Amino acid sequence: MNELRMLPVESVTTPLPGSTRRIEIVAVALVGLLVIVIVAALYVAKPFFLPIVTAFVVGTMLSPAASFLEQRKIPRAVSAILIVTVALAGVAFIVGLISAPLVQWSSRLPELGSLLRDKLHVFDGPVQMWRQLQVTLGGSDALPAAAIEMPKIDWMQPTFEFLSPTFTEILLFLATLVLFVASWTDLRRALVMTFAGRDARLRMLRILNEIEGSLGGYLLTVTVINLCYGAATGVICAVAGMPNPAGLGALAATLNFFPIIGPFAMFVILTVVGIISFPTLGAGLVAALAFAGLTFVEGHFITPTIIGRRLSLNALAVFIALAFWTWLWGPMGGFLASPLLIVALVLKEHLMPDDAPNLPGN
Repeated sequence: MNELRMLPVESVTTPLPGSTRRIEIVAVALVGLLVIVIVAALYVAKPFFLPIVTAFVVGTMLSPAASFLEQRKIPRAVSAILIVTVALAGVAFIVGLISAPLVQWSSRLPELGSLLRDKLHVFDGPVQMWRQLQVTLGGSDALPAAAIEMPKIDWMQPTFEFLSPTFTEILLFLATLVLFVASWTDLRRALVMTFAGRDARLRMLRILNEIEGSLGGYLLTVTVINLCYGAATGVICAVAGMPNPAGLGALAATLNFFPIIGPFAMFVILTVVGIISFPTLGAGLVAALAFAGLTFVEGHFITPTIIGRRLSLNALAVFIALAFWTWLWGPMGGFLASPLLIVALVLKEHLMPDDAPNLPGN
């Protein structure tokens, strides 16, 4: 009996290496499935989630202004209504500047298409040489016409449906925005008090304060930069003799809220408008090239210097976030990409602090 008691007993709680790997694989698979389900839900329920998330992000950006007015003895609800009204007035003003030339150009699409085709006839020779090279290298025996043909695309209706939200989404966004700004103080207190421990409450409070400060600073800084950027674009267009420079400047300021894609789209617009509006190709490209120089200076020197290191974002991360949210929710997703990336970085810094050592060259 004593010998039986002295026999070593192996621990059954220590998992074998193979079992550990299987558990890790299952955990990763479950996390992957959860991410897929969340993305699918956000995509399918876009009419609900997009206005709500946009209102939360914009409301967090506007909350510092509401707190400032509240310190001046203005009730929080009144402050929320005033701030949202001023913001809507600014948006309406920008839309008014943009819509006038857009409607005018849309009514002249057939004429503008033929004008653009005539201006691009200088490229008929290179196009003909390229097609002859294709035939020589074994392409089709039938040589097509060398003239550049403008594609006939019915783009107005699909573009309008892609850009414009429904009336219900607008109402949902406005109602959520006003209520969020008016009750943000109570919501923040409730979120902090959800946690039982003092350390957890302090961490949550720091996270909320940093998100509010970062998003508020981002909105203010980027708005001022984009207004100056749009004004400079308008001056460039006016000096170059472009039609409706105020509308083009307002469009540049609006598109610059969409990093990378917005300035590129504005460059294409200025190129097309310039080619159509001027008798020579060189004169038509003056405004677009000057705008490209302005965009280079703004993107590489002005914005990084003003925003500073705290709000500076990795270009690759911004591009991937922009591509993902634009695919998921369209243009408004592109607008939300940078703010949501800032929120994710703040959460990462507080919940998963970086304890990596300082490597040489950092």
